[in-house]
Amino acid sequence: MGKAIAIVNQKGGVGKTTSAINLAAAIGHYGYKTLLVDADPQGNATSGLGINKRDVSESTYDMIVSGVKAESIIKKTDYANLDVLPSNMNLAGAELELVDIEKREARIKNALAPIKEKYDFIIIDCPPSLGLLTVNILCAVDSVIVPIQCEYYALEGLSQLMNTIRQVKRLYNPLIELEGVLLTMYDGRLNLTQQVVGEVKRFFPQKVYATVIPRNVRLSEAPSFGQPVYYYDKSSKGSIAYDEFTKEFLKKNNRRPKEK
Repeated sequence: MGKAIAIVNQKGGVGKTTSAINLAAAIGHYGYKTLLVDADPQGNATSGLGINKRDVSESTYDMIVSGVKAESIIKKTDYANLDVLPSNMNLAGAELELVDIEKREARIKNALAPIKEKYDFIIIDCPPSLGLLTVNILCAVDSVIVPIQCEYYALEGLSQLMNTIRQVKRLYNPLIELEGVLLTMYDGRLNLTQQVVGEVKRFFPQKVYATVIPRNVRLSEAPSFGQPVYYYDKSSKGSIAYDEFTKEFLKKNNRRPKEK
């Protein structure tokens, strides 16, 4: 049975989609069958894996709202052991349509249940909001990873996010846990960065990954070529950082990189 993990932060621009793409690709590279679910209407995780959003006939929207089977929507990627459940702008209307659906909070959970055993890990890229779509995702996953940028407003809104996770745990998904907190856009030369790291570690004791993700041009370039950074430029600082993060993630899940 695969483990489902949401990459979630209601703030935009924190490296959420970048982290979802590169964690999923690196897990696949290390031999574990992985599914990346793009649940953001912007569809950046889809295009970041080289899939044209305009060519996506059925997406996560159809799975959530219309009940189309996930298996028929999943696309294989060009990358080892990595499949994607693509998204497009249709998903933007899903929250309104979910309002009147019975047991709306369980739509994603029920849709992914039949395919969970086919994957070792299911990584879900969440939209930058705490609306019904994100709540739906939180009901479907085993844990969450929270990317936090090393900038001035890093902790703004995080108490609201954690309250939402606690409410979901109490009402719908008693098994959900905080997998960890990933520091992104790290620049060790700045005093502000060190202050933010200290604050985040106080806010999330024992939950902050040792690996930090630096600001890196290659990380910014890779999506425009439809490639995870590991495949775009394996020797870049961004690629090395996500490789180390993935190893740390696998170790915490009692897994080790398989022989390639």
